[in-house]
Amino acid sequence: MTIDLLTEQEIPEVCEIEMECFTHPWSEQSLRESYANPDARFFAAREDGKIIGYISAEIILDEGYIMNLAVRPEFRGRGAGKNLVKYIIKRFKNDLKFFTLEVRESNVGAISLYENLGFEFAGTRKKYYRNPTENALLFTLNFYKGK
Repeated sequence: MTIDLLTEQEIPEVCEIEMECFTHPWSEQSLRESYANPDARFFAAREDGKIIGYISAEIILDEGYIMNLAVRPEFRGRGAGKNLVKYIIKRFKNDLKFFTLEVRESNVGAISLYENLGFEFAGTRKKYYRNPTENALLFTLNFYKGK
């Protein structure tokens, strides 16, 4: 497995992954708009040249917001999601105070992944998700240690 920058030409493939993974996936247009945002960063995990997962984040000044993480269902359980999160943490931790994200409260696999990587529960957004309606749990990984 390799992880590197996602290209704009690969957005249709990411759109396929979105459709496979989420009940309310991002549209290709939404992905393209996010990709065009100068604060956005997209990275892909690849096996044999095929994108098996991706992660996107917005880096705003010294704050990091993980926007999406998705791995094709047939490739789950092989470490792609964990490696994508570890990759983005390593790449940006020296420049950021924190990374934060939201996750469905029923997504116990993702919650376990984030907690194992040092993210801490930071709050709840009531009825944040649709299809089905569900709360979002906020998790944050702090890098800033203060003086």
